[in-house]
Amino acid sequence: MINEMIVVANASPASSPEASPFQFPIMMLILFAIMYFLMIRPQKRREKERKEMLENVKSGSRVLLTSGLIGQVTNVKENTVVIRIAENTKVEAVRAAISQILEKDEIPTELDAAR
Repeated sequence: MINEMIVVANASPASSPEASPFQFPIMMLILFAIMYFLMIRPQKRREKERKEMLENVKSGSRVLLTSGLIGQVTNVKENTVVIRIAENTKVEAVRAAISQILEKDEIPTELDAAR
């Protein structure tokens, strides 16, 4: 019985296949590809759509600002827009402050989601 224990103790463990030296870089590439398609690519698409929206702002457009103000664009400058928010009340804002261009009588999506 003692001899059997010695034999069992001396037995080498089952040899596992050696990992390929390319296994880690391949896994990293797969992880990067997943991150690219799930995070980076959609973000670039949203940035492109926003840039196009800001370039298409023109006088007479109804806009929603990031501050929550809704007004009508009266003057478009290179980096800013002048917006009429009430009778005889105009404000100048940077183009980046525009979060949405609204159609006539359209309810902003932020207000729509609150209902």
